[in-house]
Amino acid sequence: MDRVEDPRPKAPSPSQATLYTTRVHPTYRIGFGEDAHELTAGRHLVIGGIEIPGSPMGSDAHSDGDALLHALSDAFLSAYAMGDIGQYFPPTNPNYKDLDSRVILQTVLERLAEAAGELTIHNVSAVVTLDQPRLGPHRTDIQRHIAELLELSPTRVGLSFKTSEGLAPDFIQARATVLVSTPEVDDAAPGADAARG
Repeated sequence: MDRVEDPRPKAPSPSQATLYTTRVHPTYRIGFGEDAHELTAGRHLVIGGIEIPGSPMGSDAHSDGDALLHALSDAFLSAYAMGDIGQYFPPTNPNYKDLDSRVILQTVLERLAEAAGELTIHNVSAVVTLDQPRLGPHRTDIQRHIAELLELSPTRVGLSFKTSEGLAPDFIQARATVLVSTPEVDDAAPGADAARG
């Protein structure tokens, strides 16, 4: 007696189902950035896009000298091996004199999106070292402003403030790490080429 084939579609095996459901997955990257400036009289002190009131000195820099946003911008670039902000905003270019560092950060994010695709920022963490003025009273304002710039919840923006214990009273330094991801197509998955299109 001839065997009759079951006309119902066959359910995929577990391995096949996994291939189809994980065809597009996020690729995570960690970036690190650092920036430092000498402090000089007659300059505004800008940290995280916020001008710190009452500071007798500010960063001696070609741009507005926002060490925190510079460190964050470099951290994003380093996550995708795209160099540093000095390559995109050279201090020898007079067009960038006193440039708002929020423009630098926004430009970096736009370049990353162009190069790597849709970018998801998961969280950022930064440490700022400055002897005076004390930054603790400004933590919430800085945290909220960075969160707005990156379209994050403030709970995903970690900020720590330190002093140099008198070792570098005329300097400011910022270090930052970022966790980001972009969607990536699994080359082994069925239909991967179609997903890329």
